[in-house]
Amino acid sequence: MFPQKIFRLPPTILTGAGCIAKIGEEVLKLGSKRVLIITDAILVKLGAVDGVKESLQKKQVEYAVFDDIPTEPTIDYVKAGIKAYRENDCDCIFALGGGSAIDTAKAVSIMLTNDGDISAYMGLDKVKNKGVPLICAATTSGTGSEVTSVTIITDTTNDVKMLIGSSYLIPQVAIADPLMTVSMPKALTAATGMDALCHAIEAYVSLKASPMSDIFALSAIKLLAGNLRQAWANGNNLEARDKVMMGALKAGVAFSNSSVTLVHGMSRPIGANFHVPHGLSNAVLLSTVMEFSLIANPTRFACVAKAMGENIHGLPDVEAAKLSVHAVKNLISDIQIPSMQDCGIDAAKLNEKAPLMADAAIASGSPGNNPRQVSKDEIIALYKKAFTCIP
Repeated sequence: MFPQKIFRLPPTILTGAGCIAKIGEEVLKLGSKRVLIITDAILVKLGAVDGVKESLQKKQVEYAVFDDIPTEPTIDYVKAGIKAYRENDCDCIFALGGGSAIDTAKAVSIMLTNDGDISAYMGLDKVKNKGVPLICAATTSGTGSEVTSVTIITDTTNDVKMLIGSSYLIPQVAIADPLMTVSMPKALTAATGMDALCHAIEAYVSLKASPMSDIFALSAIKLLAGNLRQAWANGNNLEARDKVMMGALKAGVAFSNSSVTLVHGMSRPIGANFHVPHGLSNAVLLSTVMEFSLIANPTRFACVAKAMGENIHGLPDVEAAKLSVHAVKNLISDIQIPSMQDCGIDAAKLNEKAPLMADAAIASGSPGNNPRQVSKDEIIALYKKAFTCIP
């Protein structure tokens, strides 16, 4: 028997090529008249924001642009976004970008209506008040942040990636337009795609999984495993781009409702200490953590293998489960995910920091959802094993 669960997702989700052109209509439906567009300078330079501006202008919606978003969102940039919102007298936020822009926008939304420092809301269900209206459109197919109830903001003072989870962080409107992803470089396509696959696999094997999250997770695994290679090999393959984007969105819905597990718990300290992008941090850990965890629930990992296209017919669950690791390693090899060494992680520094990183991983709560429970010493050993292995 599954325990009682609440399943949440955005009230409105727009999908398909060109759907971002409806942004003006969606703003009006929210009763808003002046939008703060939160994005990054590269997207502005590439002209990705131009169509958004045109749609808003057609509906006579005023806007201001805040494009000072770094690779990883930090507390300082959240504060700057709040200032831009207030100075421009906005009543709605539209986020356009990858996880950094969307996570920043989510944090700005809730901090406009909640007092104190954002660090006070680290953890789950600590946000007291609903944020300002929020619309999110992804330009990568990875984080699924456009549909999730979480944001991750880096506290650079303490080298901590703060996970904040609240139903108030779910956008009112999510937009998944594959046309926004065709210009992604191959390396970014690979890293964000693996981030999405990690979300889907962790959501499915999580101790908090439910029948509803399982539907989204398995569908996401199939879409991502079946189309990420094609999207990576040819960025103009719109069919592959659309399926990968849908996989990322479904994975976001899945893990937002069932939680991530050990991989994410271990990856955040890698990002905080070595400044490795989030998707790569997950990718270099995924196969090692799966291999460690599968003994606790081989049936689930066997289903992951099947969803990734492996032939598990007639195999015992444990042997079938091992094929899930094999499938992940093959995919990682095909799309040229770098090793931990190639990501710039130094072995001596990793050994030095591993105990504190293990503490941070456990403190995040994510490892508690892992099918195989894990100790601090085991996490330290997994960091070291992942460093010496092909991801």
